[in-house]
Amino acid sequence: MPLVTTKEMFRKAYDGGYAVGAFNVNNMEIIQGITEAAKELNAPLILQVSSGARRYASHAYLIKLVEAALVETDLPIALHLDHGDTFELCKSCIDGGFTSVMIDGSHHSYEDNVKLTKQVVEYAHAHGVVVEAELGRLAGIEDAVNVSEEDASYTNPEQVVDFVGRTGCDSLAIAIGTSHGAYKFKPGQKPQLRFDILAEIEKKLPNFPIVLHGASSVIPEYVAMINQHGGNMPDAIGIPEEMLRQAARSAVCKINIDSDLRLAMTGTIRKYFSENPSHFDPRQYLGPARAAIKGMVAHKIKNVLGCDGKA
Repeated sequence: MPLVTTKEMFRKAYDGGYAVGAFNVNNMEIIQGITEAAKELNAPLILQVSSGARRYASHAYLIKLVEAALVETDLPIALHLDHGDTFELCKSCIDGGFTSVMIDGSHHSYEDNVKLTKQVVEYAHAHGVVVEAELGRLAGIEDAVNVSEEDASYTNPEQVVDFVGRTGCDSLAIAIGTSHGAYKFKPGQKPQLRFDILAEIEKKLPNFPIVLHGASSVIPEYVAMINQHGGNMPDAIGIPEEMLRQAARSAVCKINIDSDLRLAMTGTIRKYFSENPSHFDPRQYLGPARAAIKGMVAHKIKNVLGCDGKA
């Protein structure tokens, strides 16, 4: 099966009350862990690449790894650019075989965001590629994204109809309380998603796919595993999974997951070296890390996204 766009995925997800997982990829083991879990659960899948991952692994290598995953799984898989911040970057990914791109103009003024997004949409649609845009700003740090709490802002529901109408984007990432990275909330701060904003946006944009970024739950067992084996991570509180499942039952059709992948991989590798300090064969520690990612992704598909059996 060739790469697909997210159009049909999102239509089915909206009608079915579930979300498709968008998992960030950086290397072969991460791609294998994600796609093996999705294959076993017959789940649709979005593999997404940040600009940082593209620089690290190179466009050509990532494309070939994803092509291998298509052969191995025969699943509907979309290849998505995560947080593209310029027209040139989006164009390069479109020309290079991606089926979906995100243009994040949220750091610009509203009018400049509209202008940039429209430019990307026009080029992407002419090449059969779909576009995710962002309105509102999430706090947090992840790859090239670095937004302070002071600069973060919830999505304004009064702007969504104008923004989607003027840009022609195919899906919209909104800010309702999620945040990038592992350190989402201060000690004593209660995680809370603004479902009132989500409901208002859903009313104004019926049948339109909504995206949640920064939606890792920061699974405590992996934070503890890192700290038990030489790490020094403070306690981190992510988005409760029951809140994400609630969001997936509404207009949210795509939920991004990255930090949980990193924590699962890092925690497993730290544990392996703590128990096997003399080992040096990468297969000996990357194998268990791949298995940890597979297990975590399977958990997300079944218990958070609800997309098992939906491929």
